[in-house]
Amino acid sequence: MAVDGNRKILLTASGDGTLGVFNMKRRRFELLSEPQNGDLTSVVLLKRGKKVVCGSSEGTIYLFNWDGFGAASDRFALRVESVDCMVPVTDSIVCVGSLDGVIRAVNILPNRVLGCVGQHLGEPIEQLAVAPGGQLLASCGHDQKVKFWDISALGGMVVDDYRKKKKKGVPLLALSSKAVGNGADFFADLRDEAEAEAAGSDSDDSD
Repeated sequence: MAVDGNRKILLTASGDGTLGVFNMKRRRFELLSEPQNGDLTSVVLLKRGKKVVCGSSEGTIYLFNWDGFGAASDRFALRVESVDCMVPVTDSIVCVGSLDGVIRAVNILPNRVLGCVGQHLGEPIEQLAVAPGGQLLASCGHDQKVKFWDISALGGMVVDDYRKKKKKGVPLLALSSKAVGNGADFFADLRDEAEAEAAGSDSDDSD
């Protein structure tokens, strides 16, 4: 759920793929959007309240214009399994938690995936929150851990409207020193454990 700055309109993302609009001051239901593909899992306000951004179980972000809630004005496929949760960092940038455990920074209009903020290795992201001041992002996943990530660099990022053509298979850019930026590092913990076990077995054999 999300509430506008005037605390008048309540927006809800629903499992039937619709965006619900409620007028809290008048205590009445206003509007239901057209159903989108998949469940709508999260909703935030951006662009000074002029844009409503919804995540979906299909890995697509849907954009709605304020006062144009009936149909999505734009959509942006992230090529992830799902968008389970979102939190705004600036007026244009949101951090997105997904089923693959990766936390992505995404710019809205122009629509760009900026890079990887962090991850819960192989575990779905349950919830995200930004600390007061906007310097830290907190995340929790199915690994029963709460992790904190430095997102101070996101506040000064400027995204050009011109989009360069990217090669397929290019890893996500790491946006913090602890973020995972490439596929090799993604499995670093597993690789280290395997190497440690191998070293242990070698020492046993030598004994």
